[in-house]
Amino acid sequence: MTPSRLGGERTIDTPREARRAEALGASLPALLIAARRVAMTVAQGVHGRRRVGQGDSFWQFRPFLPGDQVLRIDWRQSGKSDRVFVRETEWEAAQTVCLWADSSPSMRWRSELAAVTKAERARLLLLALASLLLRGGERIRLMVPGVVSQSGREALETLASGLAGAPSDDPASSLPPRLPLPPHATAVLFGDFLSPLATVQAVLAELAAVPVSVHVLQVIDPAERALPFQGRVRFTDLEDAGQALVPRVEGVRGAYAERFTRHQEGLAHICRGLGFSFATHVTDRPPETALLALYVALAPQRESLH
Repeated sequence: MTPSRLGGERTIDTPREARRAEALGASLPALLIAARRVAMTVAQGVHGRRRVGQGDSFWQFRPFLPGDQVLRIDWRQSGKSDRVFVRETEWEAAQTVCLWADSSPSMRWRSELAAVTKAERARLLLLALASLLLRGGERIRLMVPGVVSQSGREALETLASGLAGAPSDDPASSLPPRLPLPPHATAVLFGDFLSPLATVQAVLAELAAVPVSVHVLQVIDPAERALPFQGRVRFTDLEDAGQALVPRVEGVRGAYAERFTRHQEGLAHICRGLGFSFATHVTDRPPETALLALYVALAPQRESLH
């Protein structure tokens, strides 16, 4: 639950968010980005992926998108309909990074200790990571129904538009949707993950069965961790509108902190057990720190010499 007196919802400026994400991605050391790109070009990734030109196996046809090279068009398949298709290989599918941001009502809350909501920070980090991945030649896709993988710098605006159109009033959107993902792809999940641990584990276990590599970033407000309020406070659950009146918050701060810590430890344990990475980002901290750590965590999937 969150203190009703401190809640607040902000509108999303999609072009502004895309520009901020580009700027954030560009602020990272150019040498790091270049080094990752060279390693990916030479090694061409993990999971037994074949090298380009060495008999890549067919994965699927998909519609031609802005930014695709004309040479990749499959004219035979395109001739069967009024649409233009490109041919994707197994290697391309494995290079796909699937991105998801929690859009549930609880993400729209912020305390006086932070300048942005959890939703704003999650979207910024997602778009900034996408900017870096696109520069490195990766393919990206938003984890929503009907969306296909994209590449090229134009994909960032499309991704930002997709985020702006994501559902925001459904509590079920607090966890990733059950969608078919390309085997051996990578998924990066941004959210507060405050749902019951058993529910979180069930959803993440389905991703582990695909299989995909998963990186979980929990985005939280500093007040959710510290409970810094004083005196009599009424807490309102933004998911189900339930309320709880606490006469003296100071008296429950210790028990709350212990329970919150146990929840985070439970999330970390679930992720470790499934072979996923887990990290936490607090919204009063610079986004560059979280972005750099996440980008480096993704490097093994992109650089393995297998």
